Amino acid sequence: MTDTAKPLTGRKVLLITLAAFGTILAANIALMVSAIGTFPGLEVKNSYVASQRFNSERAAQRKLGWTTAVTGTASEVIVTLRDKAGKPVFPAKISLRVGRLTHNRDDQVFDLTYSGGAFRAPAMLAPGAWEARLSATAADGTKIHQRFKFLIGDGS
Repeated sequence: MTDTAKPLTGRKVLLITLAAFGTILAANIALMVSAIGTFPGLEVKNSYVASQRFNSERAAQRKLGWTTAVTGTASEVIVTLRDKAGKPVFPAKISLRVGRLTHNRDDQVFDLTYSGGAFRAPAMLAPGAWEARLSATAADGTKIHQRFKFLIGDGS
């Protein structure tokens, strides 16, 4: 019985090692390019200035006493705004942007109309996780900015 296997040489070990690390490096580069390409960008231009306004805006929002909620289905987004007494609120301005949590290519801005005790808009939302950004301005000029996360379908 003869052994026909070729011996493991230093050259073969070097090639195996280079191939393994090359595969890992290629995968890391592909993931990095994908992450950078889908990053939506900055939230604010100057985070220091934004942080200075945050507490005063939050105090003004709390003083209004509004409760807000955003929900959605595959065919509709629903925004409810209530005052301290639980009655519907009709802000001077209202806007809603809905998008994915991880990228901005599915972002949609909705024109809301009041119907059935809530602001509504027709939508075409695929199953999965969504983020809604609500902006409203009260009659006294107080600005409301809130984010909501919700799932469409079973999320799987």
